[in-house]
Amino acid sequence: MSKTSRQHRIVQLLADVAVTSQTQLVELLEADGVEATQATVSRDLEDIGAIKVRVPGGDLVYALPEHTNEQVAPPDHLRRVLSDWVAEVSHSHNLVVVKTPPGSAHVVASALDRSGLDGVLGTVAGDDSILIVATEDVTGKDLAEHIRILAGI
Repeated sequence: MSKTSRQHRIVQLLADVAVTSQTQLVELLEADGVEATQATVSRDLEDIGAIKVRVPGGDLVYALPEHTNEQVAPPDHLRRVLSDWVAEVSHSHNLVVVKTPPGSAHVVASALDRSGLDGVLGTVAGDDSILIVATEDVTGKDLAEHIRILAGI
């Protein structure tokens, strides 16, 4: 299974199961026929932006933040996410469209939203596409080129 597919499965598991530990997540993946080490799962959780939150009853579980604008991701995180997940970048006026593998757009959009990247007003993620609205002082062309450079494409 590819990294992208494994991370997509992790996102699904976090939405469906109260995952309290990386060991539990490794076991859930194994039950699905996905082999992954604890170290791999740890990197995957970081890549997708998962955090531990307290749920009713007091348990801490992994979750994807709903309001990621309040968390600023480290600069290298955006570069890593873009290089791993971005397949294509195009633009028009003040808009940029980013293509990702199916089921991965939300991961890239979250990283962009949390990055504080200059010129990004906001993102809208679908299944495999992200619409980025550029700020008034940045053209879609310039922002698209910057994202291509960060993604290494």
